[in-house]
Amino acid sequence: MSEAMTTDLYEATMALSYLREGMTGPATFDLYARGLPPERGFLVAAGLEPALDFLSGFRVEPEDVAAFAAAMHRPDEDLEPLLGLGFDGGVRAVPEGRIVLAGEPLLELTAPLPQAQLVETYLMGQLSHQTTIASKAARCVLAAEGRPVVDFSLRRTHGPWAGMQSARLSAMTGFTATSNVAAAAAYGIEASGTMAHAYIEAFADEESAFRAFARTHPGPVTFLVDTYDTASGVATAARVLSELESGPSGAIRLDSGDLGEQAVRARAILDAAGLPEVRIVVSGGLDEYAVAELIHSGAPIDAFAVGTRMGVSADAAALDTAYKLVAYDGTPVMKLSSAKATAPGTKQVWRRPGYADVIGECDELPPHGGAPLLETVMREGRRTGDPDTLDRARRRFDTDLAGLPPHARRIRHPIPPRPATSAGLARLAGRVRHRIEHRLAADGEAGGRQAA
Repeated sequence: MSEAMTTDLYEATMALSYLREGMTGPATFDLYARGLPPERGFLVAAGLEPALDFLSGFRVEPEDVAAFAAAMHRPDEDLEPLLGLGFDGGVRAVPEGRIVLAGEPLLELTAPLPQAQLVETYLMGQLSHQTTIASKAARCVLAAEGRPVVDFSLRRTHGPWAGMQSARLSAMTGFTATSNVAAAAAYGIEASGTMAHAYIEAFADEESAFRAFARTHPGPVTFLVDTYDTASGVATAARVLSELESGPSGAIRLDSGDLGEQAVRARAILDAAGLPEVRIVVSGGLDEYAVAELIHSGAPIDAFAVGTRMGVSADAAALDTAYKLVAYDGTPVMKLSSAKATAPGTKQVWRRPGYADVIGECDELPPHGGAPLLETVMREGRRTGDPDTLDRARRRFDTDLAGLPPHARRIRHPIPPRPATSAGLARLAGRVRHRIEHRLAADGEAGGRQAA
């Protein structure tokens, strides 16, 4: 079964209906976040690369038709119009690593209507999840205020696939290393890890465990010191570190309790032992809020290992994304639903200094000082260039972060910037709204006459 089956049943039903009705004209869909999660001031665009890989190889195979037919309780021949359907459309999108605001299209896709409909679920899943995780990781980096942050999320993400994504996305937004060996190898990320409490417990005492670990690990080591009594563990680690042939480098890790208070005590023990260069790493239920609190308390912490709460974006695990039809067969369309109205037509987002972004029609002249965010990344079902790289995405993020307004950087209760709507797009929306309302009124009058 191919990836074409990564869809909801209703999308397959609609695509089949479009084909039977001869509705195969070009359709444009916008994929965007309606709003930001609480206490967020921005989003980081992510997930485009796997989305383009999916579209490049998209094709409905015979086994997919059979699966669709079984799900619909229909004979296979009823679903045969879907057989061989591929993707030969175009995509304009915000490159990975760019900072975006609510309401701004992350991706705009134009393709024959059945194709554009069938790929909805996969695209939403990739961009929604990865943008969510990248945005959470970026906030952890902001909270650390320049101190290293390491990804420890693999064992708590929603499966190894999500763990790979978390490692890549956290590296894209400024994490310095990951404990995920597969991700380190796949993406060229620095690997970093320590030991578990089980390792300490397996030995007769902490000192035996530390010395055995150091014999196996030739480089700078990090000892987990709070398995039993933290102060005793730090003192033992200090003694072993000072006697290593490689010199008294390395670190200790604190994983439980009041991390700020324990860091103060650990620093005092290490300094008294003549080990000011030994770093203190903390872990255990950290996110941007906990990191910011530790930083602002003045705790002598050198690095943060962030896992679960970043890897699943625990406080905002889902992004309210939408994939909405904005034009069909050359005609702009829009949705008028209360609180969920959409803007019609193909669009461009222009980034101006201070994130005074403007969303307008695709062919409008840019506002003064505006640079386009949406780039053409696929034509006729093929990429317009080589696959993107993690390094390029990281550079984009660093550049965008440097210009982010201070209020959007706040960890608690930021005032998120909002994009403006261009005059041209506002006029287009007014015309489309008038056309729809006029048609609804005419349909209502015709219905009334029939009833009479």
